[in-house]
Amino acid sequence: MGSGILKALELVQERKKSYRDNGITYYRPWIFMITDGAPTDSVEQAARRIKEDETSKRIAFFAVGVEGADMQALKGIAVRAPVHLIGLNFGEMFVWLSASMQKISQSQLDEQVALPPPGWGTV
Repeated sequence: MGSGILKALELVQERKKSYRDNGITYYRPWIFMITDGAPTDSVEQAARRIKEDETSKRIAFFAVGVEGADMQALKGIAVRAPVHLIGLNFGEMFVWLSASMQKISQSQLDEQVALPPPGWGTV
């Protein structure tokens, strides 16, 4: 999990650099981590990077746990509270994600946007 998070952060940074190099504006990227378990490697460095990148507004990181996920471990990784997916509500989760992205894409850069509550999961 830790190495996967670090790889995701690296890929997002590379994409943002490509956008900047080509004069393309972008919104703060969201990273969704969906897991059904617990870390099998160290997540300390990844958790530090998430906190730094969230504080600097470089990314927004969301941890989603499905049945069997170690929600306590996810609390130690993410800045915002992890969401426990209710049943197999992946469809509802992706509809929420799409609606949220649409709302954000219609906002001004750096504008705070209130997102709908995640009816597909519990905090």
